Amino acid sequence: MNKLAFPILAVLADGKFHSGETLAQRFGVTRATVYNAIQSVEALGITVFSVRGRGYRLPKAVTLLDVDAIVQACGEYAPWFHVQVLAQVDSTNRYLMQESARGIAHATCVAAHIQTAGRGRRGRTWLSQLGGSLTFSLLWRFQCGAAGLSGLSLVVGLALVRALHSFGLTDVQLKWPNDLLVQHQGQWHKLGGILIELQGDMEGPSAAVIGIGLNLEIAPEMRLNIDQPVLGLNALSAQALDPNLLLGRCLSQLAIHLNQFAEQGFAYFQREWTTYHAFHQQPVNLLLANGQTIPGQVLGVAEEGSLLVETATGQQRFNAGEISVRSAA
Repeated sequence: MNKLAFPILAVLADGKFHSGETLAQRFGVTRATVYNAIQSVEALGITVFSVRGRGYRLPKAVTLLDVDAIVQACGEYAPWFHVQVLAQVDSTNRYLMQESARGIAHATCVAAHIQTAGRGRRGRTWLSQLGGSLTFSLLWRFQCGAAGLSGLSLVVGLALVRALHSFGLTDVQLKWPNDLLVQHQGQWHKLGGILIELQGDMEGPSAAVIGIGLNLEIAPEMRLNIDQPVLGLNALSAQALDPNLLLGRCLSQLAIHLNQFAEQGFAYFQREWTTYHAFHQQPVNLLLANGQTIPGQVLGVAEEGSLLVETATGQQRFNAGEISVRSAA
């Protein structure tokens, strides 16, 4: 991105027209330089309206991420976190994995306004847009090894549900192992997802980079590129969510849940997680990596977080890396 692009975006975030001449004076550059910066913004898929005689503006006002506002929203847990906000990055998870290997501090959170190559589970692409999504990654170090982190994605999901319920979004539920869902017009819609990548030895210590993407609003053109029903959180809320407040509350709930998880594992959360499981005791189709589909009925989750399903061959236990789950109801 042109180095002037994001400073100009920050000005345009109010949703009002700003002339090229005014922007040029503000940043001490030529109008041609402003034009080039706008072009680089549009190359990232961000729409900027240009009207002769009036200038440039975004389609609507956008609330940008702000470190101080995020930290303040963390409340009593603010001292736990080291928050960074990046204008643009390919993937917050990839960035934080690299920084973790260099010894970056525990509880570092990296959020991005624009993520150009976000990743989802099983190699999928995670699409995001300026102001339409909240994408961030959190580094959390554990004394145990990777083998002791079974059920971590479920605990992260529970923390996010708690945060969203604090905004009155009490219809939000979980899909094993890492999605947030809501039932809308008789159909399940995805609101967000979790991608966890681990570093360290199987015996310990270890580090988890916890990537989270939450949909705030879904632009019609983006919906065309998504292969499942999706919905933005703002569609469930009486007013648009402030991403700074949302991120702060997510982090405070993550602090509570991850601390408890480190001490007691997933078993501590097993019963509560089940109460929010959208597909609990429901018919499902299990999609295996080899393309096979297994129908069954969800019985619950085990103490270590695996999914328990009654199938034609009896009760089976599935781990997160093996399958995707789809409702058969």
